[in-house]
Amino acid sequence: MWGKILGGLFGLALFRIPGLVLGIMIGHWFDKAYSQQFEQKGGFNSLFGEKSDEQALFRYTTFATMGHIAKAAGVVTPAHIQQASHFMAQLDLTTEQKKEAQAAFRDGKLVSFPLRKQLLDFYQVYRRRKDVLQLFLEIQINTAFVQGKMSDGQYQILHQVAGYLSISSVQLEQLLQVFTHQHKQHHHNHKTNVSDAYKVLGVDASVSDASLKRAYRKLMSQHHPDKLMAQGVPAEMLEVAKRRTQDIQAAYEQIKRSRH
Repeated sequence: MWGKILGGLFGLALFRIPGLVLGIMIGHWFDKAYSQQFEQKGGFNSLFGEKSDEQALFRYTTFATMGHIAKAAGVVTPAHIQQASHFMAQLDLTTEQKKEAQAAFRDGKLVSFPLRKQLLDFYQVYRRRKDVLQLFLEIQINTAFVQGKMSDGQYQILHQVAGYLSISSVQLEQLLQVFTHQHKQHHHNHKTNVSDAYKVLGVDASVSDASLKRAYRKLMSQHHPDKLMAQGVPAEMLEVAKRRTQDIQAAYEQIKRSRH
């Protein structure tokens, strides 16, 4: 739509009526060929300096939802608070950003916190950026696993979060399997085996080499820091994506070694 509108206006300004027609035609071609890519990169918000507002929304929604998921366990434990503080430290937040994150976490703990409204507002901004939505969900899953396993309440909240973000239950369950494996590996010195590596990549052991490589490249692309930053993820949040790419790469290399 925007291609036709802008094309028509520029054409009219330069060449009057013939230019209007030509501009609309060129704009229509733009809408069909590039509009989706343009929206995925933030659309006109990225051109007119509104990305900082998007990033503030990302930060607030992230920490508020973390607080809500922590509370869903029944009580917010010292482990939840330590995990949130550790996460803030990893993100290297400024003093002001850290205060805002702590306030958002407290908001999320409230029984009256409007989770549905907050996530639907978040979804409206990022709906065309599926990789950002998945990264957000991965952060929340990590919160639920802070004590080694999630409660039934946290599991239900994660399904609500996924639903509000239009992420399927199948995709959520795949991510839960990945994080179950990662928790064992990072917190219990669990040695990664090949079957775990396949779970990290979300494929079966019977997958062909070509399909394996496609799955690997897709996951690496989804978590590429430069791509996520261009889509409105705050720079400090990219550490989460970097850790995921390390796990994805390690799993792929392990599978390759087992096949040769």
